[in-house]
Amino acid sequence: MVTDFLLFIPLALIAIVSAIGMIISKNAMYSALNLIVNFGTVAVFYLILGAQFIALTQITVYAGAIMVLFLFVIMLLGAEHLRAPRKFHWQEVAALTAGFILLAEGIYIIFFKPAVVTGYPAVPIGYGSATAIGLELFNQYLLPFEVTSVLLLVAMIGAIVLASRRRKSTRSSRFDTTNPLITSDRQP
Repeated sequence: MVTDFLLFIPLALIAIVSAIGMIISKNAMYSALNLIVNFGTVAVFYLILGAQFIALTQITVYAGAIMVLFLFVIMLLGAEHLRAPRKFHWQEVAALTAGFILLAEGIYIIFFKPAVVTGYPAVPIGYGSATAIGLELFNQYLLPFEVTSVLLLVAMIGAIVLASRRRKSTRSSRFDTTNPLITSDRQP
């Protein structure tokens, strides 16, 4: 319990600093990299809580796939060089007011309502493990899982068919059938 708390404090500071760095960064690339650090620390929080599967999913899905997609979009669009539009003054005031209210609520709950923070029941051993989730998924939710996989397969096949039709129509539009002189790309 003490080691979890000692590990929690520096990780919480890293998560807070990376979240603030993500928000105040002028460069979109640095903002995305700060978000990856934040996702990593949240995954370690899940490991501390004993939810190994959720921690692995956090790293694989968010820090892996989605952030790589964000980085590719940022690099392709050149968004790291774009200037942010001029903000309205009322947005800054509203954001600071909401942040102050959230901070005041957090301090009130932590220091003046300790029963709220410590009143949670203990989590059963193995609750968030991959084995427990797999058994629950393939025993109780097998039919919805299989229906979802078939729907994803049909959507993937549909996307391939639509892309191949579009590619065929692009190829056929290169050849003009109305003009007998332009029938192919080759010169006579």
